[in-house]
Amino acid sequence: MQTQHLSEQEIVRREKLAELQKLGIDPYPAALYPVNNYSAAIKSSFTDENKDALSDVCLAGRIMSVRDMGKASFAVLQDSQGRIQVYLRKDDLAKDGDTTLYDIVWKKLVDIGDFIGVKGFVFRTKTGEISVHVKELTFLGKSLRPLPIVKEAEGQTFDAVTDPEFKYRQRYADLVINPSIKETFLKRTKLINSIREFLNEHGALEVDTPVLQSIPGGAAARPFITHHNALDAPFYLRVANELYLKRLIVGGFDWVYEFSRNFRNEGMDRTHNPEFTILEFYTAYKDYLWMMNVTERLLEKAAIDVCGQAEVPVGDKTISFKAPFKRISIYDAIQEHTGIDVSEMDEAGLRDVCKQLLIDVEPSSGKGKLIDEIFGGKCEQHYVQPTFIIDYPVEMSPLTKKHRTKHGLVERFELIINGKEIANAYSELNDPIDQRERFEEQVKLMERGDEEAMYIDYDFLRALEYGMPPTSGIGFGIDRLCMLLTNQPSIQDVLLFPQMRPEKWVVEANEENSEQQ
Repeated sequence: MQTQHLSEQEIVRREKLAELQKLGIDPYPAALYPVNNYSAAIKSSFTDENKDALSDVCLAGRIMSVRDMGKASFAVLQDSQGRIQVYLRKDDLAKDGDTTLYDIVWKKLVDIGDFIGVKGFVFRTKTGEISVHVKELTFLGKSLRPLPIVKEAEGQTFDAVTDPEFKYRQRYADLVINPSIKETFLKRTKLINSIREFLNEHGALEVDTPVLQSIPGGAAARPFITHHNALDAPFYLRVANELYLKRLIVGGFDWVYEFSRNFRNEGMDRTHNPEFTILEFYTAYKDYLWMMNVTERLLEKAAIDVCGQAEVPVGDKTISFKAPFKRISIYDAIQEHTGIDVSEMDEAGLRDVCKQLLIDVEPSSGKGKLIDEIFGGKCEQHYVQPTFIIDYPVEMSPLTKKHRTKHGLVERFELIINGKEIANAYSELNDPIDQRERFEEQVKLMERGDEEAMYIDYDFLRALEYGMPPTSGIGFGIDRLCMLLTNQPSIQDVLLFPQMRPEKWVVEANEENSEQQ
Protein backbone atom coordinates (compact mmCIF):
# COMPACT_ATOMS: atom_id res chain seq x y z
CA MET A 1 0.00 0.00 0.00
CA GLN A 2 1.33 3.42 -0.95
CA THR A 3 2.35 5.73 1.86
CA GLN A 4 0.74 9.11 1.27
CA HIS A 5 2.71 12.04 2.61
CA LEU A 6 0.45 15.10 2.61
CA SER A 7 1.62 18.67 2.44
CA GLU A 8 0.16 21.29 4.74
CA GLN A 9 -2.11 22.56 1.96
CA GLU A 10 -3.33 19.05 1.18
CA ILE A 11 -4.19 18.49 4.84
CA VAL A 12 -6.12 21.77 4.94
CA ARG A 13 -8.08 20.82 1.83
CA ARG A 14 -9.10 17.50 3.34
CA GLU A 15 -10.27 19.35 6.44
CA LYS A 16 -12.39 21.60 4.21
CA LEU A 17 -13.77 18.50 2.52
CA ALA A 18 -14.94 17.23 5.91
CA GLU A 19 -16.49 20.62 6.72
CA LEU A 20 -18.48 20.56 3.48
CA GLN A 21 -19.80 17.12 4.37
CA LYS A 22 -20.79 18.33 7.86
CA LEU A 23 -22.83 21.09 6.20
CA GLY A 24 -24.69 18.47 4.19
CA ILE A 25 -22.94 19.41 0.93
CA ASP A 26 -21.83 16.48 -1.21
CA PRO A 27 -18.30 17.40 -2.44
CA TYR A 28 -18.70 15.04 -5.39
CA PRO A 29 -22.39 15.13 -6.41
CA ALA A 30 -23.64 12.61 -8.93
CA ALA A 31 -26.63 14.55 -10.26
CA LEU A 32 -26.57 16.03 -13.76
CA TYR A 33 -25.72 19.72 -13.89
CA PRO A 34 -27.69 21.53 -16.65
CA VAL A 35 -24.89 23.43 -18.44
CA ASN A 36 -26.33 25.51 -21.30
CA ASN A 37 -23.42 27.75 -22.23
CA TYR A 38 -19.64 28.08 -22.33
CA SER A 39 -17.10 30.80 -21.71
CA ALA A 40 -15.95 31.36 -25.30
CA ALA A 41 -19.48 31.26 -26.68
CA ILE A 42 -20.63 33.86 -24.14
CA LYS A 43 -17.73 36.19 -24.90
CA SER A 44 -18.16 35.91 -28.67
CA SER A 45 -21.94 36.40 -28.69
CA PHE A 46 -22.50 39.01 -25.98
CA THR A 47 -23.24 42.61 -26.94
CA ASP A 48 -24.89 45.37 -24.98
CA GLU A 49 -27.80 45.16 -27.41
CA ASN A 50 -28.46 41.42 -27.06
CA LYS A 51 -27.72 41.00 -23.35
CA ASP A 52 -31.30 39.87 -22.68
CA ALA A 53 -30.57 36.73 -24.70
CA LEU A 54 -27.96 35.83 -22.09
CA SER A 55 -30.03 36.61 -19.02
CA ASP A 56 -30.23 32.99 -17.90
CA VAL A 57 -26.95 31.16 -18.45
CA CYS A 58 -25.71 28.08 -16.68
CA LEU A 59 -22.08 27.10 -16.90
CA ALA A 60 -19.61 25.02 -14.94
CA GLY A 61 -15.88 24.79 -14.55
CA ARG A 62 -12.82 25.03 -12.37
CA ILE A 63 -12.00 28.07 -10.20
CA MET A 64 -8.66 29.52 -11.31
CA SER A 65 -8.47 32.68 -9.22
CA VAL A 66 -10.50 34.63 -6.64
CA ARG A 67 -10.54 38.33 -5.75
CA ASP A 68 -12.32 38.81 -2.43
CA MET A 69 -13.99 42.20 -1.87
CA GLY A 70 -15.81 41.43 1.36
CA LYS A 71 -19.50 41.15 0.58
CA ALA A 72 -18.74 40.50 -3.08
CA SER A 73 -16.10 38.57 -5.01
CA PHE A 74 -14.77 38.21 -8.50
CA ALA A 75 -13.46 34.84 -9.67
CA VAL A 76 -12.18 33.34 -12.90
CA LEU A 77 -13.93 30.17 -14.04
CA GLN A 78 -12.24 27.86 -16.57
CA ASP A 79 -14.32 25.49 -18.67
CA SER A 80 -13.50 23.42 -21.76
CA GLN A 81 -13.59 26.49 -24.04
CA GLY A 82 -11.56 28.95 -21.98
CA ARG A 83 -11.98 31.32 -19.05
CA ILE A 84 -14.58 33.85 -17.97
CA GLN A 85 -14.99 36.12 -14.98
CA VAL A 86 -17.85 35.53 -12.56
CA TYR A 87 -19.20 37.98 -9.98
CA LEU A 88 -20.71 36.79 -6.70
CA ARG A 89 -22.55 38.86 -4.07
CA LYS A 90 -23.39 37.76 -0.56
CA ASP A 91 -26.98 39.05 -0.82
CA ASP A 92 -27.62 37.15 -4.08
CA LEU A 93 -26.54 33.81 -2.61
CA ALA A 94 -28.34 34.19 0.75
CA LYS A 95 -31.47 32.11 1.12
CA ASP A 96 -34.04 33.20 3.70
CA GLY A 97 -31.32 35.25 5.39
CA ASP A 98 -28.92 32.28 5.58
CA THR A 99 -25.52 33.47 4.35
CA THR A 100 -23.75 30.13 4.86
CA LEU A 101 -23.24 29.56 1.13
CA TYR A 102 -21.28 32.79 0.74
CA ASP A 103 -19.73 33.36 4.16
CA ILE A 104 -18.71 29.77 4.88
CA VAL A 105 -18.73 27.68 1.71
CA TRP A 106 -17.51 30.28 -0.77
CA LYS A 107 -15.15 32.29 1.42
CA LYS A 108 -13.72 29.55 3.62
CA LEU A 109 -14.19 26.12 2.05
CA VAL A 110 -13.72 26.73 -1.67
CA ASP A 111 -10.18 26.54 -3.11
CA ILE A 112 -8.47 27.26 -6.40
CA GLY A 113 -9.01 24.20 -8.55
CA ASP A 114 -12.47 23.33 -7.18
CA PHE A 115 -15.34 22.76 -9.62
CA ILE A 116 -18.47 24.86 -9.30
CA GLY A 117 -21.59 25.46 -11.32
CA VAL A 118 -23.14 28.92 -11.64
CA LYS A 119 -26.41 30.30 -12.94
CA GLY A 120 -26.97 33.95 -13.64
CA PHE A 121 -26.91 36.67 -16.27
CA VAL A 122 -24.15 38.12 -18.43
CA PHE A 123 -23.10 41.73 -18.07
CA ARG A 124 -20.19 44.01 -18.81
CA THR A 125 -18.23 45.39 -15.85
CA LYS A 126 -17.17 49.03 -15.51
CA THR A 127 -13.77 48.04 -16.88
CA GLY A 128 -15.44 46.48 -19.92
CA GLU A 129 -14.94 42.81 -19.06
CA ILE A 130 -17.75 40.43 -20.00
CA SER A 131 -18.73 38.56 -16.85
CA VAL A 132 -21.44 36.39 -15.33
CA HIS A 133 -23.38 37.80 -12.38
CA VAL A 134 -24.03 34.71 -10.27
CA LYS A 135 -27.49 34.18 -8.83
CA GLU A 136 -27.08 30.48 -7.95
CA LEU A 137 -23.95 28.60 -6.90
CA THR A 138 -23.54 24.80 -6.81
CA PHE A 139 -20.50 22.94 -5.52
CA LEU A 140 -19.48 20.24 -8.04
CA GLY A 141 -16.08 18.86 -7.07
CA LYS A 142 -13.39 19.34 -4.43
CA SER A 143 -9.73 19.55 -5.49
CA LEU A 144 -7.51 17.93 -2.88
CA ARG A 145 -4.19 18.78 -4.51
CA PRO A 146 -3.16 22.41 -5.18
CA LEU A 147 -2.43 23.33 -8.78
CA PRO A 148 1.00 24.78 -9.59
CA ILE A 149 0.70 28.55 -9.56
CA VAL A 150 0.92 30.34 -12.90
CA LYS A 151 0.76 34.14 -12.74
CA GLU A 152 -0.86 36.17 -15.48
CA ALA A 153 -0.95 39.93 -15.92
CA GLU A 154 -1.69 42.21 -18.83
CA GLY A 155 -1.99 39.34 -21.25
CA GLN A 156 1.36 37.81 -20.26
CA THR A 157 2.12 34.59 -18.39
CA PHE A 158 4.72 34.49 -15.64
CA ASP A 159 6.20 31.47 -13.84
CA ALA A 160 4.71 29.11 -16.43
CA VAL A 161 5.34 25.46 -15.67
CA THR A 162 7.74 24.23 -18.37
CA ASP A 163 9.37 21.25 -16.66
CA PRO A 164 8.98 18.32 -19.12
CA GLU A 165 8.85 15.80 -16.28
CA PHE A 166 5.75 17.55 -14.95
CA LYS A 167 4.19 18.42 -18.31
CA TYR A 168 4.36 14.94 -19.82
CA ARG A 169 3.78 12.85 -16.70
CA GLN A 170 0.96 14.98 -15.30
CA ARG A 171 -0.67 16.05 -18.56
CA TYR A 172 -4.00 16.39 -16.77
CA ALA A 173 -2.58 19.18 -14.58
CA ASP A 174 -0.61 20.69 -17.47
CA LEU A 175 -3.84 21.08 -19.47
CA VAL A 176 -5.44 22.93 -16.57
CA ILE A 177 -2.70 25.45 -15.92
CA ASN A 178 -1.55 25.81 -19.55
CA PRO A 179 -4.84 25.68 -21.45
CA SER A 180 -3.18 27.02 -24.61
CA ILE A 181 -1.55 23.62 -25.20
CA LYS A 182 -5.03 22.23 -25.84
CA GLU A 183 -4.81 23.94 -29.24
CA THR A 184 -2.07 21.49 -30.25
CA PHE A 185 -4.36 18.54 -29.66
CA LEU A 186 -7.32 20.21 -31.34
CA LYS A 187 -5.11 20.68 -34.38
CA ARG A 188 -4.06 17.03 -34.19
CA THR A 189 -7.71 16.03 -34.45
CA LYS A 190 -8.19 18.47 -37.36
CA LEU A 191 -5.24 16.86 -39.11
CA ILE A 192 -6.62 13.34 -38.77
CA ASN A 193 -10.10 14.48 -39.81
CA SER A 194 -8.66 16.27 -42.86
CA ILE A 195 -6.79 13.16 -44.00
CA ARG A 196 -9.78 10.93 -43.35
CA GLU A 197 -12.01 13.30 -45.33
CA PHE A 198 -9.57 13.28 -48.28
CA LEU A 199 -9.35 9.49 -48.37
CA ASN A 200 -13.09 8.94 -47.96
CA GLU A 201 -13.87 11.43 -50.74
CA HIS A 202 -11.55 9.53 -53.06
CA GLY A 203 -13.20 6.18 -52.37
CA ALA A 204 -10.89 4.65 -49.76
CA LEU A 205 -12.29 2.32 -47.11
CA GLU A 206 -11.22 2.61 -43.47
CA VAL A 207 -10.51 -0.77 -41.85
CA ASP A 208 -9.11 -2.29 -38.64
CA THR A 209 -6.34 -4.87 -38.44
CA PRO A 210 -4.88 -6.83 -35.49
CA VAL A 211 -2.70 -5.16 -32.87
CA LEU A 212 -1.65 -8.53 -31.43
CA GLN A 213 0.17 -10.47 -34.14
CA SER A 214 1.84 -13.86 -34.23
CA ILE A 215 4.42 -12.46 -36.68
CA PRO A 216 5.61 -8.84 -36.25
CA GLY A 217 5.79 -8.11 -39.98
CA GLY A 218 5.72 -5.06 -42.22
CA ALA A 219 8.74 -3.13 -40.90
CA ALA A 220 12.37 -3.55 -39.93
CA ALA A 221 11.91 -2.92 -36.21
CA ARG A 222 12.36 -4.57 -32.82
CA PRO A 223 8.97 -5.69 -31.44
CA PHE A 224 7.44 -5.85 -27.98
CA ILE A 225 6.76 -9.47 -27.03
CA THR A 226 3.92 -10.78 -24.87
CA HIS A 227 2.32 -14.15 -24.17
CA HIS A 228 -1.17 -15.25 -25.13
CA ASN A 229 -2.30 -17.41 -22.22
CA ALA A 230 -5.30 -19.06 -23.90
CA LEU A 231 -3.24 -20.08 -26.96
CA ASP A 232 -0.07 -20.64 -24.93
CA ALA A 233 1.95 -18.88 -27.61
CA PRO A 234 4.13 -15.78 -27.93
CA PHE A 235 2.51 -12.77 -29.59
CA TYR A 236 3.85 -9.38 -30.63
CA LEU A 237 2.48 -5.87 -30.52
CA ARG A 238 2.38 -4.80 -34.15
CA VAL A 239 5.30 -2.87 -35.56
CA ALA A 240 3.26 -2.14 -38.71
CA ASN A 241 -0.08 -3.02 -40.26
CA GLU A 242 1.22 -3.26 -43.83
CA LEU A 243 0.95 -6.98 -44.42
CA TYR A 244 -2.65 -7.15 -43.20
CA LEU A 245 -3.73 -4.24 -45.40
CA LYS A 246 -2.11 -5.93 -48.41
CA ARG A 247 -3.99 -9.11 -47.57
CA LEU A 248 -7.16 -7.05 -48.07
CA ILE A 249 -5.95 -5.95 -51.52
CA VAL A 250 -5.50 -9.66 -52.29
CA GLY A 251 -9.06 -10.17 -51.06
CA GLY A 252 -10.50 -7.71 -53.58
CA PHE A 253 -10.56 -4.25 -51.97
CA ASP A 254 -9.20 -1.51 -54.23
CA TRP A 255 -8.18 1.09 -51.62
CA VAL A 256 -7.95 0.55 -47.86
CA TYR A 257 -6.50 2.66 -45.05
CA GLU A 258 -6.02 2.53 -41.29
CA PHE A 259 -4.83 4.91 -38.59
CA SER A 260 -2.71 2.36 -36.79
CA ARG A 261 -1.26 2.48 -33.29
CA ASN A 262 2.12 0.78 -33.65
CA PHE A 263 4.74 -0.29 -31.11
CA ARG A 264 8.50 -0.57 -31.54
CA ASN A 265 10.80 -1.60 -28.72
CA GLU A 266 13.51 0.86 -29.61
CA GLY A 267 14.96 4.18 -28.50
CA MET A 268 13.17 7.31 -27.31
CA ASP A 269 14.10 10.82 -28.36
CA ARG A 270 12.51 14.03 -29.67
CA THR A 271 11.10 12.27 -32.75
CA HIS A 272 10.61 8.71 -31.45
CA ASN A 273 8.12 7.28 -28.97
CA PRO A 274 7.74 3.49 -28.53
CA GLU A 275 3.98 3.85 -29.11
CA PHE A 276 3.05 5.98 -32.11
CA THR A 277 0.42 6.52 -34.80
CA ILE A 278 0.87 5.66 -38.45
CA LEU A 279 -1.56 6.15 -41.32
CA GLU A 280 -1.11 3.47 -43.96
CA PHE A 281 -3.09 3.09 -47.16
CA TYR A 282 -2.84 0.74 -50.12
CA THR A 283 -4.35 1.23 -53.57
CA ALA A 284 -4.67 -1.40 -56.30
CA TYR A 285 -3.49 -0.76 -59.86
CA LYS A 286 -1.31 2.23 -58.83
CA ASP A 287 2.45 2.80 -58.46
CA TYR A 288 4.82 4.98 -56.47
CA LEU A 289 4.71 7.78 -59.04
CA TRP A 290 0.94 8.05 -58.59
CA MET A 291 1.46 7.91 -54.83
CA MET A 292 3.80 10.91 -54.89
CA ASN A 293 1.16 12.99 -56.65
CA VAL A 294 -1.55 11.92 -54.18
CA THR A 295 0.75 12.61 -51.21
CA GLU A 296 1.37 16.17 -52.41
CA ARG A 297 -2.35 16.87 -52.75
CA LEU A 298 -3.22 15.25 -49.41
CA LEU A 299 -0.60 17.18 -47.42
CA GLU A 300 -1.35 20.51 -49.07
CA LYS A 301 -5.02 20.08 -48.10
CA ALA A 302 -4.09 19.03 -44.56
CA ALA A 303 -1.86 22.09 -44.06
CA ILE A 304 -4.60 24.43 -45.25
CA ASP A 305 -7.26 22.70 -43.10
CA VAL A 306 -5.10 22.79 -39.96
CA CYS A 307 -3.17 26.06 -40.39
CA GLY A 308 -5.28 28.04 -42.84
CA GLN A 309 -2.52 28.12 -45.45
CA ALA A 310 0.04 25.91 -47.19
CA GLU A 311 3.00 27.82 -45.70
CA VAL A 312 3.63 26.71 -42.11
CA PRO A 313 6.07 28.18 -39.55
CA VAL A 314 8.32 25.53 -38.02
CA GLY A 315 10.83 26.95 -35.54
CA ASP A 316 12.72 29.69 -37.35
CA LYS A 317 11.79 28.30 -40.78
CA THR A 318 8.75 28.44 -43.05
CA ILE A 319 7.85 25.18 -44.74
CA SER A 320 5.67 25.18 -47.85
CA PHE A 321 3.34 22.23 -48.39
CA LYS A 322 2.30 23.58 -51.77
CA ALA A 323 2.69 20.97 -54.53
CA PRO A 324 4.82 19.87 -56.28
CA PHE A 325 7.63 18.65 -54.00
CA LYS A 326 11.27 18.18 -54.98
CA ARG A 327 12.36 14.66 -56.05
CA ILE A 328 15.91 13.21 -55.86
CA SER A 329 17.32 9.65 -55.79
CA ILE A 330 18.99 8.44 -52.59
CA TYR A 331 22.28 7.83 -54.40
CA ASP A 332 22.25 11.37 -55.83
CA ALA A 333 21.40 12.75 -52.37
CA ILE A 334 24.37 10.94 -50.82
CA GLN A 335 26.71 12.14 -53.54
CA GLU A 336 25.40 15.70 -53.22
CA HIS A 337 26.12 15.89 -49.51
CA THR A 338 29.21 13.67 -49.15
CA GLY A 339 30.85 13.89 -52.57
CA ILE A 340 30.93 10.07 -52.67
CA ASP A 341 29.20 7.85 -55.26
CA VAL A 342 28.11 4.72 -53.37
CA SER A 343 25.87 3.34 -56.11
CA GLU A 344 28.26 0.55 -57.18
CA MET A 345 29.79 -0.26 -53.78
CA ASP A 346 29.60 -3.59 -52.01
CA GLU A 347 29.26 -4.03 -48.24
CA ALA A 348 33.00 -3.72 -47.60
CA GLY A 349 33.18 -0.49 -49.59
CA LEU A 350 30.22 0.96 -47.72
CA ARG A 351 31.86 0.10 -44.39
CA ASP A 352 34.94 2.00 -45.48
CA VAL A 353 32.74 5.01 -46.36
CA CYS A 354 31.07 4.87 -42.95
CA LYS A 355 34.51 4.79 -41.31
CA GLN A 356 35.66 7.70 -43.46
CA LEU A 357 32.54 9.73 -42.55
CA LEU A 358 32.85 8.79 -38.83
CA ILE A 359 29.51 6.97 -38.84
CA ASP A 360 29.25 4.18 -36.24
CA VAL A 361 27.59 1.02 -37.59
CA GLU A 362 26.87 -2.40 -36.13
CA PRO A 363 28.85 -5.44 -37.32
CA SER A 364 25.50 -7.08 -38.15
CA SER A 365 24.47 -4.32 -40.57
CA GLY A 366 24.08 -5.37 -44.18
CA LYS A 367 24.43 -3.28 -47.33
CA GLY A 368 20.98 -1.74 -47.08
CA LYS A 369 21.39 -0.64 -43.48
CA LEU A 370 24.82 0.85 -44.20
CA ILE A 371 23.37 3.01 -46.98
CA ASP A 372 20.56 4.02 -44.65
CA GLU A 373 23.08 5.06 -41.98
CA ILE A 374 25.03 7.16 -44.48
CA PHE A 375 21.90 8.94 -45.70
CA GLY A 376 20.57 9.44 -42.17
CA GLY A 377 23.87 10.68 -40.79
CA LYS A 378 24.97 13.01 -43.59
CA CYS A 379 22.04 13.89 -45.83
CA GLU A 380 18.61 13.73 -44.20
CA GLN A 381 18.96 16.89 -42.10
CA HIS A 382 19.57 19.04 -45.20
CA TYR A 383 16.09 18.46 -46.63
CA VAL A 384 13.93 21.06 -44.89
CA GLN A 385 11.31 21.67 -47.58
CA PRO A 386 9.21 18.61 -48.51
CA THR A 387 11.41 16.34 -50.64
CA PHE A 388 10.83 12.87 -52.07
CA ILE A 389 13.96 10.71 -51.76
CA ILE A 390 13.38 8.08 -54.45
CA ASP A 391 14.74 4.88 -56.01
CA TYR A 392 16.31 3.00 -53.11
CA PRO A 393 18.66 -0.01 -53.41
CA VAL A 394 16.88 -3.35 -53.26
CA GLU A 395 18.72 -4.37 -50.05
CA MET A 396 16.94 -1.57 -48.12
CA SER A 397 13.42 -2.52 -49.16
CA PRO A 398 12.35 -6.15 -48.72
CA LEU A 399 8.67 -5.43 -49.48
CA THR A 400 9.16 -3.25 -52.57
CA LYS A 401 8.86 -4.00 -56.29
CA LYS A 402 12.10 -3.89 -58.26
CA HIS A 403 12.56 -0.78 -60.39
CA ARG A 404 11.13 -1.12 -63.87
CA THR A 405 14.21 0.41 -65.56
CA LYS A 406 17.07 0.69 -63.02
CA HIS A 407 18.80 -2.55 -62.06
CA GLY A 408 19.47 -3.05 -58.36
CA LEU A 409 16.93 -0.43 -57.27
CA VAL A 410 13.31 -0.54 -56.12
CA GLU A 411 10.36 1.78 -56.66
CA ARG A 412 10.29 3.44 -53.30
CA PHE A 413 10.29 6.93 -51.86
CA GLU A 414 10.60 8.53 -48.46
CA LEU A 415 9.19 11.99 -47.86
CA ILE A 416 11.60 14.11 -45.82
CA ILE A 417 10.43 17.37 -44.23
CA ASN A 418 12.46 19.50 -41.82
CA GLY A 419 15.18 16.87 -41.85
CA LYS A 420 12.97 13.96 -40.76
CA GLU A 421 11.17 11.12 -42.50
CA ILE A 422 7.43 11.78 -42.61
CA ALA A 423 6.28 9.09 -45.04
CA ASN A 424 7.54 5.91 -46.68
CA ALA A 425 5.97 4.47 -49.84
CA TYR A 426 6.43 1.73 -52.43
CA SER A 427 5.26 0.18 -55.60
CA GLU A 428 4.41 -2.94 -53.62
CA LEU A 429 6.14 -6.23 -54.31
CA ASN A 430 3.49 -8.66 -55.56
CA ASP A 431 5.76 -11.43 -56.88
CA PRO A 432 5.48 -14.19 -54.23
CA ILE A 433 8.69 -15.93 -55.34
CA ASP A 434 10.71 -12.70 -55.16
CA GLN A 435 9.08 -11.87 -51.83
CA ARG A 436 10.04 -15.24 -50.35
CA GLU A 437 13.67 -14.70 -51.42
CA ARG A 438 13.69 -11.21 -49.86
CA PHE A 439 12.33 -12.59 -46.59
CA GLU A 440 15.02 -15.27 -46.58
CA GLU A 441 17.67 -12.55 -46.95
CA GLN A 442 16.18 -10.88 -43.89
CA VAL A 443 16.53 -14.13 -41.95
CA LYS A 444 20.23 -14.18 -42.79
CA LEU A 445 20.55 -10.66 -41.38
CA MET A 446 18.71 -11.77 -38.24
CA GLU A 447 21.13 -14.67 -37.86
CA ARG A 448 23.99 -12.12 -38.03
CA GLY A 449 22.45 -10.34 -35.05
CA ASP A 450 20.31 -7.66 -36.70
CA GLU A 451 17.43 -7.34 -34.19
CA GLU A 452 15.45 -5.15 -36.60
CA ALA A 453 15.45 -7.60 -39.52
CA MET A 454 12.02 -8.78 -40.68
CA TYR A 455 10.47 -12.11 -39.79
CA ILE A 456 9.11 -14.41 -42.48
CA ASP A 457 5.32 -14.22 -42.57
CA TYR A 458 4.38 -17.48 -44.31
CA ASP A 459 0.68 -16.67 -44.30
CA PHE A 460 1.39 -13.42 -46.15
CA LEU A 461 3.41 -15.38 -48.72
CA ARG A 462 0.44 -17.73 -49.11
CA ALA A 463 -1.82 -14.72 -49.65
CA LEU A 464 0.51 -13.38 -52.37
CA GLU A 465 0.46 -16.78 -54.07
CA TYR A 466 -3.29 -16.32 -54.61
CA GLY A 467 -2.34 -13.19 -56.54
CA MET A 468 -2.17 -9.48 -55.66
CA PRO A 469 -2.71 -6.83 -58.33
CA PRO A 470 -0.15 -4.05 -58.92
CA THR A 471 -0.44 -1.93 -55.77
CA SER A 472 1.01 1.21 -54.25
CA GLY A 473 1.19 1.71 -50.49
CA ILE A 474 2.34 4.40 -48.08
CA GLY A 475 2.82 4.97 -44.36
CA PHE A 476 2.65 8.46 -42.81
CA GLY A 477 4.05 9.28 -39.38
CA ILE A 478 1.05 11.13 -37.94
CA ASP A 479 2.90 12.29 -34.82
CA ARG A 480 5.78 13.80 -36.80
CA LEU A 481 3.38 15.43 -39.25
CA CYS A 482 1.48 16.87 -36.31
CA MET A 483 4.76 18.26 -34.91
CA LEU A 484 5.24 20.18 -38.15
CA LEU A 485 1.72 21.55 -38.41
CA THR A 486 1.60 22.63 -34.75
CA ASN A 487 5.20 23.92 -34.62
CA GLN A 488 6.20 21.63 -31.75
CA PRO A 489 9.86 20.60 -31.31
CA SER A 490 9.28 17.23 -29.64
CA ILE A 491 7.03 14.25 -30.29
CA GLN A 492 6.13 14.30 -26.59
CA ASP A 493 4.42 17.66 -27.18
CA VAL A 494 1.91 16.15 -29.63
CA LEU A 495 1.13 13.05 -27.55
CA LEU A 496 -1.28 13.50 -24.69
CA PHE A 497 0.44 10.80 -22.68
CA PRO A 498 3.96 10.09 -24.00
CA GLN A 499 5.87 7.08 -22.73
CA MET A 500 7.97 7.78 -19.63
CA ARG A 501 10.02 5.84 -17.15
CA PRO A 502 7.67 4.42 -14.46
CA GLU A 503 7.46 6.53 -11.33
CA LYS A 504 8.86 5.24 -8.08
CA TRP A 505 6.16 5.42 -5.43
CA VAL A 506 6.83 5.19 -1.73
CA VAL A 507 5.18 1.96 -0.62
CA GLU A 508 4.51 0.62 2.83
CA ALA A 509 5.97 -2.85 3.30
CA ASN A 510 5.70 -5.49 5.98
CA GLU A 511 9.40 -5.94 6.83
CA GLU A 512 8.89 -9.42 8.20
CA ASN A 513 7.10 -10.61 5.04
CA SER A 514 9.72 -8.89 2.88
CA GLU A 515 12.50 -10.77 4.63
CA GLN A 516 10.66 -14.07 4.19
CA GLN A 517 10.37 -13.40 0.45
